[in-house]
Amino acid sequence: MTEKLTTFDIAEELTSSEAIAAYMADAFESDDASYIAHALGVVARSKGMKQIAEQTGLSREQLYRSFSENGNPTLKTTLAVMKALGIKLTAKVSTDDETTLEAL
Repeated sequence: MTEKLTTFDIAEELTSSEAIAAYMADAFESDDASYIAHALGVVARSKGMKQIAEQTGLSREQLYRSFSENGNPTLKTTLAVMKALGIKLTAKVSTDDETTLEAL
């Protein structure tokens, strides 16, 4: 008997604000710009790319292309999508920088 495997899509699991926040926190923690962009694309897909396109004024095709594995979205596009998703960036001094700042 052969088993039928299906492809796992994390977008299907992002059904709550808490799950989205945890997923994006992990992406931001990575400090990997391409992973962060990809994660935003996954969250956008979980919310519905058509809805995000309407809210941002960007085309669905542009969003899929920008947030694909090989995409490189502009900061303007990234911020527009984050706003549509209700995701905010905050700034804080990192632990390593605190030591440097205290030494100054």
